[in-house]
Amino acid sequence: MNTLNQIEQFKKIKYELTRFMLIYKFALDEIETKIEILKQEFQSLHDYSPIEHTKSRIKSPESIMNKMLRKNKEFSLTAVKNSIKDIAGLRITCSFISDIYHVSEMLQKQDDLKILDIKDYIKNPKPNGYQSLHLLVEVPVFMSDCQEQVCVEVQIRTIAMDFWASLEHKIFYKYDQAVPEHLTRELKAAADSANALDLQMERLHREIKELKDAQGEDSDEELRRIIINNQQFTLPANFIKLLGE
Repeated sequence: MNTLNQIEQFKKIKYELTRFMLIYKFALDEIETKIEILKQEFQSLHDYSPIEHTKSRIKSPESIMNKMLRKNKEFSLTAVKNSIKDIAGLRITCSFISDIYHVSEMLQKQDDLKILDIKDYIKNPKPNGYQSLHLLVEVPVFMSDCQEQVCVEVQIRTIAMDFWASLEHKIFYKYDQAVPEHLTRELKAAADSANALDLQMERLHREIKELKDAQGEDSDEELRRIIINNQQFTLPANFIKLLGE
């Protein structure tokens, strides 16, 4: 193969790989938009959002290649798509355990999303103490010439779960030897402590909500005020009267 043909071949591979990676990026964009809509809806209508924040990532080509080699799979973009389901990942952090299942339920109700798999590591934690709810979601992506169905792995955790998982990863990053037993015990104990904190905060949240609900109705001024995207609107009394009629 001469130099000119090599350049053309390289350009073709680069184009196909760029398009491949963009599809996963667009899938993340689609689902992050859905999450942002849910977040704003709850903040505006319920004065509370179950979603604290989100973080997304796409596996690098090097990471994809290494995973395919570990799996001993043939190397093609089609094989990669069929073999690796977490190329695009989205992590949703919630305040409370109940929020996790609420967010999961809302995503499952979205008609254009297909739930391929659910792994509940909250009800069934991993042996090391890891807790999270994992959803494997198929997202439609509309390109200029076709529609692609793209897998996104969604992990939903509380702040405490995310804190533990992040530090556990940092502690063992690139550590490829057997972990001493006393360290695994301490990490499991730390995970149990994080879970106890989650349960305590869940109880406090529920009790505060009950107290707030028992306080009575909002003032007339608060009832006539709407805030959309940080812009405040006051509802005229006649407007409310007309809608009521």
